This record gives sequence, structure tokens and C-alpha cells, in this order.
Amino acid sequence: MTTTEVAGREELAARVAAARAEFEALTARGLSVDITRGKPAADQLDLSAPMLELPGRGAYRSRNGVDTRNYGGLMGLPELREIFAPALQVPVGQLLAGGNSSLELMHASLVTALLFGVPGGTDRWIDGPATVLCPVPGYDRHFALAEQLGLNLVPVPMTAAGPDMDVVEALVAEDPSVKAIWCVPKYSNPTGITFSDEVVARLAAMPTAAPDFRILWDNAYAVHDLTDAPDELADLLAAATAAGHPDRPLIFGSTSKITLAGAGVAFLGGSPANLDWFTTKALTTRSIGPDKVNHLRHALFLRDADGLRQHMAAHRALLRPKFDAVRRILTEQLGGTGLATWTDPRGGYFVCLEVPDGCAAQVVATTREAGVVLTPAGATHPYGRDPRDAYIRIAPSFVGPAELEVAVAALATCVRLVGHQAQLARAGG
Repeated sequence: MTTTEVAGREELAARVAAARAEFEALTARGLSVDITRGKPAADQLDLSAPMLELPGRGAYRSRNGVDTRNYGGLMGLPELREIFAPALQVPVGQLLAGGNSSLELMHASLVTALLFGVPGGTDRWIDGPATVLCPVPGYDRHFALAEQLGLNLVPVPMTAAGPDMDVVEALVAEDPSVKAIWCVPKYSNPTGITFSDEVVARLAAMPTAAPDFRILWDNAYAVHDLTDAPDELADLLAAATAAGHPDRPLIFGSTSKITLAGAGVAFLGGSPANLDWFTTKALTTRSIGPDKVNHLRHALFLRDADGLRQHMAAHRALLRPKFDAVRRILTEQLGGTGLATWTDPRGGYFVCLEVPDGCAAQVVATTREAGVVLTPAGATHPYGRDPRDAYIRIAPSFVGPAELEVAVAALATCVRLVGHQAQLARAGG
């Protein structure tokens, strides 16, 4: 071994020792911080506290005089759908408002496709192999939902513009069992990217071997901007309709991170044929209408599209400092080390941290030892398996600013400890 190599190993050993000392100091503090999920913090929920006084005694009739306390109105309250139609890029008449969970609408859509098929198809999805493409890194709940229903999950890589369309187009053109693709198109979970106009156009127009192919378009962060210059997302439904595939998109959204997460409203949009299919096959035998009192409460509180924008600006004022703190701490503690890169999202709820291959699971485990709980490594990939073991999702929203700073600093310490240990092992130390 050369003198230079010996010196390099000694320097790495010193870095490991320094990081180990910092880690031991962290464990002695008895930290207990959970940054696993992208939940709104209490001060964000407080922004919607006036909703709890609405609609008020005797004020339960909709704009059109409908008694919202009673049955009926399977599509949901029109005045609420009008507020969210522009943000979700769906005509009001093609947008359904339901209960509080968009995941429930996604589940119902996939179950209905499995049991009954979808418009444009000739078979039920359950009658043959059915595959869903999963852009990675991506949203763990999408993957868990499809896996539980027995769908085959195939990862496709994400790029800075969205899913790698060369890979997607090849898969959907060759294999009729490829029935769908998951998409979080704006401020994607966890990378924060927004799909480019080209990606949206290619998704809308690409030839598919399956005539009943669906784009599961979860526009969860449509209005969740972190800057004053929001990203612009191309209109998938309009593009698909123009390309001759109006039934291809199923568009989802919700107020879960807008108003009260446990008492919000979820939306499903699509072509008239898709809405007729969903209401006929998935809703009419199990519901006689959604919670229209809650719909009215939301409509009265948000008022209109401008009211929605003003409300989201208040959210932004609370969230942006937290994302700034994550960026600052990671830059101060990991910048220039070669041990990590991270996203600086313009919207959404997450920061995606990328560490050296083979290190993510160990970083997450070590951070837990220090008292900070992260989403499990691998959650960003189907079946919980990240083949590179490199991606970690950071959710800054739920905890307070002081707790967040402590948690991110602890994470950075653990990245340095695990990363330098891996470097020393490779150097033969």
C-alpha cells in the first residue's frame, strides 16, 4: 500500500471516529422525532378551523336549494366541484366529489377494473395477468394498494422530466397485460419534479397493446406550491382526448393537505364514459350520495378558485421555512462530502435524499437508533425493494421547526457515519 493510500485510510478512519462521536452524543440526548409521513402540522390544520363552524344551523341548503343533509347527489355538490375543476384540469361535469380519501377512490377504481373491466376493454382485468407500471422513486401507498390487489408491479425509472418515456412506451407497446401506470405528475412524491409538457403529450398519445390502458393520474399536489412561481402542468385529459384516447386518464385529487386531512373531500375526474362506468359499477350499489354537508362546508369556506389560492398561500408561509431548513442543514453538513444529493422541491411535501448505493437501509436504521424515525428504506419502490438501496424520503411538514432541525441534523450525522464507514471498508480499513 502506498503512502498516499495509507494517509487516505487514516483520514477516513478519523472521519468515521468523528461521526461516531457525534452519533453517540445524539443517542445520549434521548431524541424521539417521527418524520415518516407527509402529514399537515397542527398549525396548518388550524388554518381551516373556521370550517368547523360551517355551514351553521339552518344554513344547510346548497346554492341550488338542495338539502345537503339528505340522500342523493352521487357526483357531489356542484359548487365545490367548480372550485377544484380548474386546479385538477377536469371539466366540472366530469369531476366527481366524494368522501375524504382519494386512495379510497383509487382502490375502488382498480377493484372495479378487476371485477368488471373498463370502457374500451373486452375483458375483466382479473381474468388475465395485469401489470401496473411504477415510476421510481415513487409513492409507497400506490405500490402497496396495487400489490394487495394482486397486480404485477414493474418499476420504470424517473428522470428530471417525469417517467422515462422510452422505457414506458416500449413496455406498453409490447405487452397487452400492461394495464396502467401510476403518476404523481406535479411535485411528484418523493422527488418533487413536475412532468414536462413532452412527457404528458407522450403519455396521452402513445400506442398501447392494451386497448383499456389507464393512466392513474394522482394530482395530489396540484395546488401545493412552495414558491410564488408555481410549476405549470400540461392538461393530460385534454391531450388524451385530442390524441383519440379520452378514456385513458383517471384523475384523482383531494383536500387532504388543504383543509382537514381527516375530514376532507376526494375527487375523481375523467371522460364521460369513465365517470358513467365508475358511478354505475362502483358507487350506485354501495352509496346513496356523499357527505354533502361537508362539501357545502368546504365550498363556503374556500368560496372560489381565488379563495383556494389564498388559503394555499397561508399553507406555503408555514411550510416553506421547513423546506428551507432541510436544504440549509443538508448543505451545511453534507455539501461537498460526496455522500449525498437531495432535491430542492418547488412544491409538494417531500425531499428525496440519495445516499451511496447500499447505504440507505443502514442510514435509516442508524438514524432510528439516534431517536429519529424515517420512512423505511425501499418504500420508494415496488415491493419495498430499492435495488440500489440509495433513496430516503424526508417528510418535513408534521413536526415543529425546532424538532425538524434536530431531526435533519441527526440524519446528516448518520449519513456521514454510514457513508464514511462504507468508504473505509472499500479502502480496506
